[in-house]
Amino acid sequence: MVINPKASHHFAKVLMKRSKTDAVDAELLAIYSERMPFEAWQRPADEQIALRAISRRIAALSKQKTQTKNQLHALTATEETPALVIEHIKALIALLEKQIAAHRSSALELIRQHQPLAEALTWVTSIKGIAQASGIQLLAELMILPQDMTARQWVAYAGLDPRVFESGSSVSKKPRISKAGNKFIRQALYMPALVATRFEPNIKGYYVHLIQDNGLKKVQAICAVMRKLLHAIHGMLNAKQAFDGTCFYKLPAEANSQ
Repeated sequence: MVINPKASHHFAKVLMKRSKTDAVDAELLAIYSERMPFEAWQRPADEQIALRAISRRIAALSKQKTQTKNQLHALTATEETPALVIEHIKALIALLEKQIAAHRSSALELIRQHQPLAEALTWVTSIKGIAQASGIQLLAELMILPQDMTARQWVAYAGLDPRVFESGSSVSKKPRISKAGNKFIRQALYMPALVATRFEPNIKGYYVHLIQDNGLKKVQAICAVMRKLLHAIHGMLNAKQAFDGTCFYKLPAEANSQ
């Protein structure tokens, strides 16, 4: 069994543990295993583990490239910055881009060598807004999950489930996404959701419906689109078929024609 470190950390707080030593941790884990339900861990396939490692390295390099570009922008805003510093930062950006491209090519080659991954990438990228880069990130995080997980469990795992905060009759905060989950899935879904709301008619219709009819703010509507995209991907992988916009959301004209 493999438990979330955050769960054991909060479990220790519940037991009012004041110290953290190897002996205390061992006792804590023993108590946890006695009281909590046992969920056996099943090791994913080697190619799935390798793909996730490559994808997360790409994410780390992309973040570093963004930070370096921001530094370059700040340094070029002043004339006092030596030319050597600018030159070295530009060389670093070029190196990071080269490494990202190499890792992405390696990921695609790994996917081509395994038919289930190759088919899944074809289905996922059939959604307008999800290209190869986003597809690699999504598959790396989703294909490694147990196959019996439901779409709602995927949403909770990604931290896109609503967090309700109510207490009595006086405290009732607006629901927000919990973010208590895999940040890499949320990062991989955000830009595809933005693009899809512009170029995929059915997803755009759903986005407009959420804003105009349900009164959601744009950022709330984007989160809702991300959540429904995750449901759609789950259904596509189970049904082994490409994206069908009418299953995502039926536009008024499509609904009337039926």
